[in-house]
Parts: sequence; C-alpha cells; structure tokens
Amino acid sequence: MIHPLDVIIHKRDGLTLTPEEIQAVITAVVTGKGITEAQIAAFLMAVFQRGLNTDELAALTKAMRYSGETFDASPLQTFTIDKHSTGGVGDKTSLLIAPILAAAGLAHPTPHDTPGICVPMISGRSLGHTGGTLDKLETIPGFNTQLSLTRFLEVLRTCGASLIGQTPTIVPADRILYALRDHTGTVESPYLITASIMSKKLAEDLKALVLDVKTGSGAFMKKYEDAKFLAKLMVETGEASGTRTVALLTTMDEPLGRYSGNWIEVLECVDIMQGRRHPMSADLIELSNILSGWMIYLAGGAETPEAGARISDHILATGKAYEAWLRIVEAHGGDTAIFTHPETFHKPLATRILTAETTGYLSTIDCTEAGWAVQRLGAGRTKPGDPVSAHAGLEVHAKLGQKVEAGQPLLTLFAEEESLLAEPHEMLRATYRITPEKPTLNPLIREIIQR
Repeated sequence: MIHPLDVIIHKRDGLTLTPEEIQAVITAVVTGKGITEAQIAAFLMAVFQRGLNTDELAALTKAMRYSGETFDASPLQTFTIDKHSTGGVGDKTSLLIAPILAAAGLAHPTPHDTPGICVPMISGRSLGHTGGTLDKLETIPGFNTQLSLTRFLEVLRTCGASLIGQTPTIVPADRILYALRDHTGTVESPYLITASIMSKKLAEDLKALVLDVKTGSGAFMKKYEDAKFLAKLMVETGEASGTRTVALLTTMDEPLGRYSGNWIEVLECVDIMQGRRHPMSADLIELSNILSGWMIYLAGGAETPEAGARISDHILATGKAYEAWLRIVEAHGGDTAIFTHPETFHKPLATRILTAETTGYLSTIDCTEAGWAVQRLGAGRTKPGDPVSAHAGLEVHAKLGQKVEAGQPLLTLFAEEESLLAEPHEMLRATYRITPEKPTLNPLIREIIQR
C-alpha cells in the first residue's frame, strides 16, 4: 500500500515519483481518506519546489483527468476540438470562436468524408484581474451554463458547440487542489498550472486543442520565457495524452478589443458577428481568426492555418457565425430577442471618461492594473462566489502606439454606482503612459509551439 506521506517525502527529497504513487495521492485527495489537508498542502509545495519531469506531469494530469466524471464524445462521431486561454483583460475570443467553429463544421465539411467539427467548451469564471467566459454568458437573460453532460451532448449534436461550466463531478481533484494552491503560495507553479488546465480540457474527450498562452503586462506569465516554458509543458502533456495540441504565445500588453467587462464584451462580439467592425475591435478579430484558423486546420477543414483563418473571417463576414451563435444561445435557454437592439440593454448608472493629459503616443499600459480596475468597477470578483455586475467595465478609445491629443478620451469607465468610479479612474490614470516617441510594440502572435 502506498502512503501519501511517503510520496511527499520522496518528492521533497527530489526523487522521481511513479504513476502509482501519484495516483495514490490523487485518489486520497478526492476520497478524503488517508490524507490530511496539511499533507495535500505539503505535496503541492514539494511539487512547486522540485518540479515534475515529463512522465510525472503526464501521470499527474491523467490521475486528475480521471478523478471523476469525463465527457464521452463518441456518440457525436465528430472531430472534437477546443481552445483555452491562460487569461487576460478583455479576452472574449471564446464568444466568437465557438460559433465560428460551429458554423465551420456545417458550412465547410472536412475532406475525405471525415466527421465534421464540434466544440465542447468547458469554461471558467472571473477571478483576480482576469475575466471569465461564464460570467459574460450569464448576462444573457436565461442563458444556462450549468448543463448536465447529457444535455451538453444534445446541444453539441444540434448546434456544433456548447459552452458550460465545470460540474462538481468533472475533475474534482482540480477543485480541491486549486483551492489549496490559492492559499499555499503554489499557484504560479507551471507544473501545477499545466496539470490543472490540461486535466480539465482532456476530460472533454478532445481530438485536438489550441492553447492561447498569454504573455505581457496583463498575463499571469508576464515574462516571455516563463510563458514559453508553460506552453511547451502543456503541448507535451496534451500530445502525450493522444490529443493534438498547439500553443500560440500571444501578447497581452493592453485590453483586448474595445470593451472589458461582462455584458459589454458580449455586445462587442455580437456587433462583430452582425457585421459591425469597430476599429478598437481589430486586434480581437485578428486573434479570433488566427485561433479559429488553427482549429479549422487541425480538424481537417483547411490546408493551412492561414487558410483556416480566411475561412474564419469569411464566416464572420457573411453572418454564418451569428446564425450559429443564435442557435447556441437558444439551446442554452437564452433570450435571443435581446440581440435585436443589444445596445439598449447596456445601461450603467454611472460613467466617467479618462482623457489624455498630454499630446504624444500611447506607449505603455500596466494591463494587470487595468484588469484590477475593471474588477473594482464591479465586473470581477475577489473570491469565488462574489456577485459580478453585468454592466461595469471599460470602453477603450485608443490603442498602444496610437497618436493622441491632450484632452482626447482614452477610456470610458462604467459602474453601477458613482462611488465605484473614483479609485479605478485613478488606477488607470497612473498606469497609462504617453511619450513623444512612437513605441516599438510586440507582435500579437509571438511564437507558435507544436510537436
């Protein structure tokens, strides 16, 4: 019999753990038998300090993946693929990618009579300075993100994509470990991050996975080298599990797109799908098309990722993505009538404009601080379970590298109460830098990591 304490000591002393040892710890974590909370914390810290080799990480991910219920996509007889982002500010690409891929599966069948494309997307909520897809979707009246796996399968069969939250029975080991990581200083471990992300994504029964690994001032991994290391770990882990995995290292130095918040991010995506392309949404559209292009390519729907991106943009431009979006929303119980005049639903009670203090070029933004400002406005949460505002957030009027004049609006802040505006306004004023010289900016796509 393997005792968790022995496993902890082995890892503490730098020894390589066997798959059986790792499985014993995860089984104990989920059942609560033979292990204490202090021992779980000690295991996490040992992994944080010593790291994991490729085989250990694959074993940990597998043990977590099968620690509870998993999704079986085989009845769909389709190519299942998903996308995951490591988190950013204004990062709403999932709201575009899901309907784009759903439409691609219908309008662009894969060659050689292979199955179509299907996107089972299990998403998360906002925490800290980053937003959450579920919070955005739940601002749509009636939209249900807590579907059973049976209903999840039905929606995928009829719509080609479905976006839900993690159920209590899917990867329960991750819920337990993540809660303790948050209190033990082990959140930043790339090994624990990889096991957490990949165990949940692989539980979706995916054929392929595209990872959007953020780097820059608004990312969890601000240093490029750290983000690249994480990307490599996740690609190796996905491939070792039999899932084709590609990671794109993308720049998160400013809020993505025009809006950051909850309903206003849905509004931006609906505008794009209805053919209205605001200049401030250009980076969001570009990134969504690139990510979708890789997904279409991996699913066999295009000869190259670049060709896939062109298909993606065509689907957006022709309204096919919007048609798929309406089907997805209806299948989740959402009220699609709201999209007839979506701007009328956005009615924040208080607004304030941040203007440029000098003339010059918008050079730098502390994007994490911008994310915290969005959170303070009411759009995010400081701990799980906190309520979030549908209407709080930011509208961006200028992007990095843009020439601005003194007094020109840079941002509009939205909140439910006037009293919530002052602190975020000052936070944002302190972080926006305008210089006489035009800055050199990082490209949107820094690098692509694949097998």
